Parts: sequence; structure tokens; C-alpha cells
Amino acid sequence: MPPQNLLINLNIKLIIADGDFDGLVAAAVLKTAWPKAFVIFSHPSEIRSGEYDDLINSNTAICDLPFHENCGLYIDHHATNRPTKKQEEEFTEKGGHIHWEKADSAARVAYNLFRPLFDLSALEPVMDMVDRLDGGRITKEEFLSDDEIIWISRTVTSSDQQYTTKLLNQLVEGKSIGEIAKDQDVSARIKMKKENMKEIQSILDSKSNVENRLVICELQNTEFRTNGYLVTAHYGNDCDACIIIHGQEKDENGNCTLSASFYSNSFLHTEGGVFDLSKLATMFDPFGGGHRNACGCRIVPLDHNLSIENRTANADDVITHLSAWKSAWDKSQSNKH
Repeated sequence: MPPQNLLINLNIKLIIADGDFDGLVAAAVLKTAWPKAFVIFSHPSEIRSGEYDDLINSNTAICDLPFHENCGLYIDHHATNRPTKKQEEEFTEKGGHIHWEKADSAARVAYNLFRPLFDLSALEPVMDMVDRLDGGRITKEEFLSDDEIIWISRTVTSSDQQYTTKLLNQLVEGKSIGEIAKDQDVSARIKMKKENMKEIQSILDSKSNVENRLVICELQNTEFRTNGYLVTAHYGNDCDACIIIHGQEKDENGNCTLSASFYSNSFLHTEGGVFDLSKLATMFDPFGGGHRNACGCRIVPLDHNLSIENRTANADDVITHLSAWKSAWDKSQSNKH
């Protein structure tokens, strides 16, 4: 459907986007189209678990997140999020609009959709990098560089709505990456991220091990979070992929926040890796998913039959998950020989 018809047919008042750099840039495009819309930065599990069900309606745009049948506009590029043919038919019959494309980023889908109608030239300088960051196509040299786009991307988070909304507004206002990087708050966050990255690098060997070219990195119950770029850059050609455990068995509110992220070594495998990691992300958690080469899930409580049970996840569940994931990985690799 031509984008002009979207503006005519939809009255978007709420934009819900993923709380990463891809979601931020996609939200900037949609905010340009609907300047008065309120923006929430979320996480896939929050959409799948129904956390925003009471807010989502035909005046809601969802971008770079799982499909929700009650929204009015859906934009995404993840294979595990793609609506079925039946879902799409039912959604469009009631007036919804789906724009799912096999692209490197959801931001690219949104950018291409609305570029004929709006001046998005201020976003053009970031589009190549957002594609390559989300598509796993940056080089090791770029990852370890002082590239301002890469460092700003590391500060984006759904856990700080105020800060990420500030970044959003700066992009919508047309500020350059250089200007945004010089912002006092942003530069302080970048400095903190650089210090944090050095600290994580210093503990990686004590928190990780490599088994059959798969890095298992256990950062749970620490203050640290990282992505696959840092872990695979650290281990280089010795690994094909990594699993990173994040979160706390009990946070300050007594809640379990244990989760896992899966990443292919995109520095070594530029076309998606040696295994579809989304199979691991969806093995136990019905809300897990993402890309073939970059995805995630929660650590869920499992019984002896590997079925979810009604209790809080704990350290034993981490062991159970990792054992099952490593078995699936080992089997996939042995089948190739």
C-alpha cells in the first residue's frame, strides 16, 4: 500500500518499538510521520507476554517487535516474527497494515516506506550502519573502533525510557550523529560504556568456556551485560557462535530476570552462521525468537520432562537450559561431518 494511504487511513497515537538502535531509528521514521504519537521502547518478551495489551489498538504502530493482532500498523523484518498468511489476511480485513520485509533492519523497512513522503535525509547517514549492526555485518575493526554511531547504539536501552526518548527526539529534530555524541548526557553514557566494555573484557575468560566452538558466557548475577560482538571478537576464530546468560536470579525487587542471548560469530561467518540459533531461542521459551544469527529468550522454570512449570527460574534451570542447548548444537555440528 502506498505510504500516503497509510497517513490517510491510520491515526497513529502510540508507537511501540524495540529498545535497541534499530528500534530507535525505526521509531524516528514513524515519529516523523506521526509527530504527536507517544513512543514506548519495549522488548520482544513484553509484547509476547501481553504487558502492553491494554494499550495496543488500531491507533498503535509496532515496529521491530513481535506481531500483535490488535495494532493498526506493523513493521518488522525478523523471520520468527513474521505473521502467518492467515494472520495477515485477518489483520488486513479489519483495516490493519503489515509491512514485513526480509531486510537487514526494521529501520530500513520503515525508511524505505516513508522516504517518498518525508525528508529523511538526516537519517540517511545512519542507515548503512543500522543495517550492518542489526544484520551482523560490521567488521571486527569497526566494532573495536571509536565510530560514534556504534558507541551511541550501545547506549540505547528500553530500561531508560527518558534517555532513549531523548535520542529519538534528537534524531527527529535532524541533529547529526556528531552533534548527538557531543551532548553531555550522551557523551557521559558513551564514556561509561567504554569503561564497562573494558571491565567485561577483563572477566570474560573467567566467566566463559568454549565447547565444540560454542562459547558459553555466564554473566548472570553480575552487573554486566554484553552482546555477541564483544564475546566473538574476544575469542576470534576459536568460536562459531556464543550463548550469553544475563540477568539476576533475584533482582532488587525479588524478581527473576535470567535470560539468554545467542549470537553467531559474524566476524567469521558473514552469511548467517553455521546453525540457526533461533531454534535454541524457541526451544523452551514460547516468547523467544529473533534472527537466525542473533536472538534471545528467557530462562524459564523447567521440570524433569523439560516442560515449563509454575515457579520461579533458578540456577538449576540455567544448567538445564545450557545442557539442552549444547546437545542441540553438538548434534547439528556432528550431522555436518
